[in-house]
Amino acid sequence: MKSIIATAAALVLAGHAFAQDSFELDPAQAATAEALVEQALESDLAWSIVESLTTEVGPRMPGSEAEVRARAWGEALGQSLSFDRVVIEPFTMPFWDRGELEISITSPYTQALHGSALGGSGASPRSGPVESDVVYFRDIDALTAVADGSLEGKIAFVDGDAMVATQTGAGYGPANNRRRIGWQHAERAGADAIVVRSVGSDFHRNPHTGMISSMDGEWASIPVIAISNPDADHLRRLHHTGAPLAMQIRATAGWHGDVTSGNVVMDIVGSELPDEIVLIGGHLDSWDLGTGAIDDGAGVAITVAAAELIARLPERPRRTIRVVMFGAEEVGLLGARAYAEQHADEVANHVMATESDFGAGRIWQLASNVDEGANPAIDAIGRIIAPLGILRGGSNVPGGGPDIIPLAMLGVPTVRLNQDGMDYFDLHHTPDDTLDKIDPEALAQNVAAYAALVYLAANMDVEFRTPAEETAADE
Repeated sequence: MKSIIATAAALVLAGHAFAQDSFELDPAQAATAEALVEQALESDLAWSIVESLTTEVGPRMPGSEAEVRARAWGEALGQSLSFDRVVIEPFTMPFWDRGELEISITSPYTQALHGSALGGSGASPRSGPVESDVVYFRDIDALTAVADGSLEGKIAFVDGDAMVATQTGAGYGPANNRRRIGWQHAERAGADAIVVRSVGSDFHRNPHTGMISSMDGEWASIPVIAISNPDADHLRRLHHTGAPLAMQIRATAGWHGDVTSGNVVMDIVGSELPDEIVLIGGHLDSWDLGTGAIDDGAGVAITVAAAELIARLPERPRRTIRVVMFGAEEVGLLGARAYAEQHADEVANHVMATESDFGAGRIWQLASNVDEGANPAIDAIGRIIAPLGILRGGSNVPGGGPDIIPLAMLGVPTVRLNQDGMDYFDLHHTPDDTLDKIDPEALAQNVAAYAALVYLAANMDVEFRTPAEETAADE
């Protein structure tokens, strides 16, 4: 086994030049990190966790009764494992419910479409159907140019292209504009409803849901619907025939007041520097079309399992390792924002943060955004996990994961273990986000990388942030 690892390491390291200033890991810490990698590759703990979450709790809409059950599940899980402290930190949020949706073409003939109300969508009038002629827009730019009031009595359909599948998910942002802001221009123009091509890279008749963006704190008063890529292709072809195109939509989506959500926070308390925190996690909520296996049950399972392997060591790490199961991520990073606010007085104690929230594909790259002087230490971690097929990426890459953004904006150093996302947006926010899409071996590789990374970050005698950054965060 060691000869195979050595060969793999040589191949990976040959493709990357690490920082010239070397950092020598403590030999005992390096040996423990390597042992954690081996244990993780043989462990099925992460699989058991995500299987339990998706089976026993199921879909976990933010603010719903299911998310309440998910928090109880997370608290019980942490208490059954080796964590020293497990708490639920509540926060208040507005609750949006999908309701019911019926959508079909009514001209030039009748055909049901596969669609999903987008988060923040409004209802059709009095929850009855609206039937209107369709105005076709090739892309979101065409809709943004429309004149005020020019779509009265119409339904806007925004086409576009299916997003391009990439390892990094780079196509998501540009494609997502039609989902986020399309409704704002449709409402400005007086449309009865807006229908957009799903933001996804698959060609199944599965609609991709997701959240729209509010406008000055206001949400859509009209139905905002995403339809599957094949259905969008069909509408495009019908448009090009020149035949009159009409749709009927009945939607009952809407807001239902404030409810309580929360974050599940679990600590392995440090033995020497308990106030210094290495934070990892994933988000506990999910959309309701699937069971939230890859988004983000896998991330919860990976980070909890990695921390548990560390907790089982004979000695606690020097720093505290904190796992956060963030709530209400899907509707605007609400749990992440609440965590940053509730822990504002200890932000400067967060020495590093990262999240697993890009599915369950194999990790292929380690990127970071720490103080320049700490880069050699991150390089040293990279050498430990290189045998897993992980390249050292950029050392000035903002990020850490969606739920880490509020902390990163306050100056917390971040790292990111980038996963292979080639098929992530085939599954993301669809009915296909289910447990069978997770490869147990790839899941174990993720746990191995996180276990080594987090163990070393919690034990290294390294300042990941400069004193000036610490002062700014403290202020």
